[in-house]
Amino acid sequence: MAKQNVAEQFVDILRRAGVKRLYGVVGDSLNPVVDAIRRTPGIDWIQVRHEEVAAFAAGAEAQLTGSLAACAGSCGPGNLHLINGLYDAHRSMAPVLALASQIPSSEIGLGYFQETHPDQLFRECSHYSELISNPQQMPRVMQTAIQHAIGRGGVSVLALPGDIASAAAPDKAIDHALVTSRPTVRPGDTEIDKLAALIDKAKRVTLFCGSGTAGAHAEVMEFAERVKAPVGHALRGKEWIQYDNPYDVGMSGLLGYGAAYEATHECDLLILLGTDFPYNAFLPDDVKIVQVDVRPEHLGRRSKLDLAVWGDVKETLRCLTPRVKVKTDRKFLDKMLKKHADALEGVVKAYTRKVEKHVPIHPEYVASVLDELADDDAVFTVDTGMCNVWAARYISPNGRRRIIGSFSHGSMANALPQAIGAQFTDRNRQVISMSGDGGFSMLMGDFLTLVQYDLPVKIVLFNNSSLGMVELEMLVAGLPSYGTTNHNPDFAAIARAAGAYGVRVDKPKQLGSALKDAFQHKGPALVDIVTDPNALSIPPKISADMVSGFALSASKIVLDGGVGRMLQMARSNLRNVPRP
Repeated sequence: MAKQNVAEQFVDILRRAGVKRLYGVVGDSLNPVVDAIRRTPGIDWIQVRHEEVAAFAAGAEAQLTGSLAACAGSCGPGNLHLINGLYDAHRSMAPVLALASQIPSSEIGLGYFQETHPDQLFRECSHYSELISNPQQMPRVMQTAIQHAIGRGGVSVLALPGDIASAAAPDKAIDHALVTSRPTVRPGDTEIDKLAALIDKAKRVTLFCGSGTAGAHAEVMEFAERVKAPVGHALRGKEWIQYDNPYDVGMSGLLGYGAAYEATHECDLLILLGTDFPYNAFLPDDVKIVQVDVRPEHLGRRSKLDLAVWGDVKETLRCLTPRVKVKTDRKFLDKMLKKHADALEGVVKAYTRKVEKHVPIHPEYVASVLDELADDDAVFTVDTGMCNVWAARYISPNGRRRIIGSFSHGSMANALPQAIGAQFTDRNRQVISMSGDGGFSMLMGDFLTLVQYDLPVKIVLFNNSSLGMVELEMLVAGLPSYGTTNHNPDFAAIARAAGAYGVRVDKPKQLGSALKDAFQHKGPALVDIVTDPNALSIPPKISADMVSGFALSASKIVLDGGVGRMLQMARSNLRNVPRP
């Protein structure tokens, strides 16, 4: 049997860790690794057009599968392109291993062509970032990197010079058993008892849920019923907690809607479940607050806590619920449910009035039709900006759909790259990229990746020829919009020229059939929809400073959005409220 080199050992360990593909752009320092992949069954090299796309795609794959995903960049500029997507993966707690290949080891520190120090550069967006400078470090350093990525949830980076990758692997390398999943964390009985005592004493309890409630829907609902608590959510908690939720009061934050803000401020005990919600201006400072999180470093980062509970939400609630006394008073819950329904009734007119005739097309209308026509198990990848608003307010979760975006890092141009990673996990599952024209055009080159691999991603392009969220920020600051207008081509024509399906829609009556045709197309498809650039969104609560900013602005056309099928859900919840 031929002796392995370091590159072959690297690829073999990746394969044993469950990695099925490595996203990247080839380059000289990467050649040994790429060649090892070519000769190794069970793992593929996925050629993208930009390394940032590789990192975003790996991050999306990891979020969907919960397993380790991988990406790579060649020395210097190649691996530097990874950094934005790696930041996003790290802040999303997606287990990703990034290979940053390096210049020849003998030249490091001498100002060599394309020299950088990736082991230093990537430290801020990783749990582990190290240089392999000697073959004897393998496989221990790589196994350590994998354990950091999976065990702590986030990114590990390995810098590997090309000459080291080509060198012979150690004769007596020890192959350790690999960590491939994370354990659950249960709080101690003392913390559970303290939390139960706070809940029993409180008259009005509100739950505010984030992505840490993934897999804990049933436990949250059981607990909410026991203590008669309204349940709000952050954007990353939407897909896990909003569906089949008779206690739903909507979402708080800059993209919020409904009564979540009121529910968090009018309670006397707020319980934050699995959320590192960054906007502390939307959190109360005059109620008792408890935070439950599996990441202890998140506890108390946003609010002064009366109790910090280190634990997995699901396991914590399993321990807590039987210890809490059943509450029978529904007055606070029912009041919040009614406020929620009333709030949605008040804004729904913004997108229902003559939308079928409005030109340019209301983006709210596009999102509502998309929500109706998409598959029940569709994966939506969502560009940062106004697409976040439309996804937050119109895409209806059901426990099977997934909604992935750059919700913590807030990067532009994430939706198309994340759709690539999502589609590679399952070619038969519908993947829809809700792209803005700004985000799509930023990394538009990787539309060619869809064509090259015949990935059936459907891009729904909200084309308002502007950076809509930036315009809103300028409005709030009292500034005239400047530098936010895009002079766009016919994106559908570009899609067709690239060999994909493309159609342009500029009238509402064309929308439904255009989306249906695109969804039925077996390969990649792009629907370029000309939307109204004046359809903006404001938060559910705005300060006096924000109001004065709007008043100073020359443009007064600001809609507070619609809410899609959420109004129907709120009405249903109200009908289920017990009557005396």
